[in-house]
Amino acid sequence: MNISFFSEDVSSPKFKKRVISTWIKNVILAEGKVTGNISFIFCSDDYLLQVNRKYLNHDFFTDIVTFDYVEGSLISGDIFISTDRVRENAVEFNTSFENELNRIMIHGVLHLLGFKDKNKKDKIQMSGKEDFYLNELSVG
Repeated sequence: MNISFFSEDVSSPKFKKRVISTWIKNVILAEGKVTGNISFIFCSDDYLLQVNRKYLNHDFFTDIVTFDYVEGSLISGDIFISTDRVRENAVEFNTSFENELNRIMIHGVLHLLGFKDKNKKDKIQMSGKEDFYLNELSVG
């Protein structure tokens, strides 16, 4: 299956697409699932706000919106990421744009894998998984 990268109203961020695709496939495999079709769509704050309003009835800025098309163990979905928000988060959390982008990308994949972040306990588990897999990427 396929991991694809698109951009809507921003230039595509620079990263090693083949390395990231392999990493994501390995994360999905490590979680006991199979990679289906996953699309990452990079966009601006304004574009993602419109997606958030139109499809989720949420009227606020966010860094990511994940649409889950998972069927059984086949992991598929569309993951919209605001590069504006990633850039701001990188400054706020004192990390590189690339590291924050990787964190947001794996965050979306973890949502497709069934992880939630609505309460404190779930957020702690999600953050732990993000850190674990980010470390796997930097080691690999």
